[in-house]
Amino acid sequence: MIEIVAIDTPSLGDRGYLATDGCVALVIDVQRDFDRVERAAADRGVTITHVFETHMHNDYVTGGLALARAVDAQYLVNAADPVSFDRTPVADGDLIKVGEMRVRAIATPGHTYTHLAYALGDGDQLLAAFTGGSLLNGSTGRTDLLGAAHRRALARAQFSSAHRLASELPDAVSVCPTHGFGSFCSATPAGGGPSTIGDEKRANPALTSTEDDYVDQLLAGLDAYPAYYAHMGPANLAGPAAPALAPPRPAEPAELRRRIAAGEWVVDLRSRTAFAAGHLYGALNFELGNNLATYLGWLIPWRTPLTLIGDTADAVLAAQRELCRIGIDKIESAAVSPEQWAAGERLNCFPAVDFAALKARTKNGSLVLLDVRRRSEWQAAHIDGAVLIPLHELAARMGELPDGEVWVHCQSGYRAAVAASLLAACGRPVVAITADFSAADQAGLAIVTS
Repeated sequence: MIEIVAIDTPSLGDRGYLATDGCVALVIDVQRDFDRVERAAADRGVTITHVFETHMHNDYVTGGLALARAVDAQYLVNAADPVSFDRTPVADGDLIKVGEMRVRAIATPGHTYTHLAYALGDGDQLLAAFTGGSLLNGSTGRTDLLGAAHRRALARAQFSSAHRLASELPDAVSVCPTHGFGSFCSATPAGGGPSTIGDEKRANPALTSTEDDYVDQLLAGLDAYPAYYAHMGPANLAGPAAPALAPPRPAEPAELRRRIAAGEWVVDLRSRTAFAAGHLYGALNFELGNNLATYLGWLIPWRTPLTLIGDTADAVLAAQRELCRIGIDKIESAAVSPEQWAAGERLNCFPAVDFAALKARTKNGSLVLLDVRRRSEWQAAHIDGAVLIPLHELAARMGELPDGEVWVHCQSGYRAAVAASLLAACGRPVVAITADFSAADQAGLAIVTS
């Protein structure tokens, strides 16, 4: 009996897979920290013999090549991808035997030109389709990651690929995508529950709409995606090495001050409320959690030296693991325990409040209300009188903000905390609204909806 194990990476909205017949195993779209997959194989007493890629990913650095080398497995990559390493080339229609399992490669261009899906069978019985960034749960992969000039042609290719999968695979086949569980690689929000080809035929817009309607809706829904994506494809084509996850070198307070003064990034991983209550002047707040890698990778000028501050050594190691997945491999130094890195330091602080406080404040004087959500969020609903500067544009557009105290909000509070730290580091008086945007209406603020 074939077992399929999902290896989730919620922080990036991605999912890899291990499939085994009980003796050998294959792996699909493994993340950079592949030790998780090795543990899954060891727990089952199976040997990984084949590692597959559906495509050269744009949202994370793959662990495929490093895993294949570590366990002496075949590394299967589309023959058309111009990679810089030896691999087992695979193309549309190829059938690969892995123990009792059979894997058929299916060309599914759209998310990328060279995208492949893999149909997994037990003998002649098809069980699952590993669809990568092509057919997702209720959606499809976005088609603009190779540049705006290609997005319409790739959207039409994506439509055709979805229909090919739907026509060639039985309805009972499980759909196992890599992206779509919060990933920016999804064209529209995608589900994370179990799905089959039959389910997608009934609900996926790529299979229920006309081609023109699907293409128009997909392109209209595309919004900004993280800037670090530009570095992921080239890194994967070059062949990433295994991540280095040894603890960073400890940093004393004087070194932290020196690094901040030099323009390096010193990132405080503590909660947004703890940071607001007291932090090093010039430090930036990216709270440890599922948003860390996405937003830090999006905002940091690539290759800027990075130092991490945390409550504990475990927090720093967790952040280091998250960041290695997007190719931020080198952590210059780290400081743990506020009792040590804040000892004797003059700390900065700013208020962290809710929307009720904003409502009360607007009755007693003027302020600058800054909304750092994305444009699609703003268009759906925003507070009357707010200024929109999406978080990923804030550093370049900070000069556009009027003088005065800046009250900043987002959807859940995470981006507002990051923005507040950026503003505070530049000397602006700031108040962070750390509540969920849904509370703005309840607080009596005027909401503009489209």
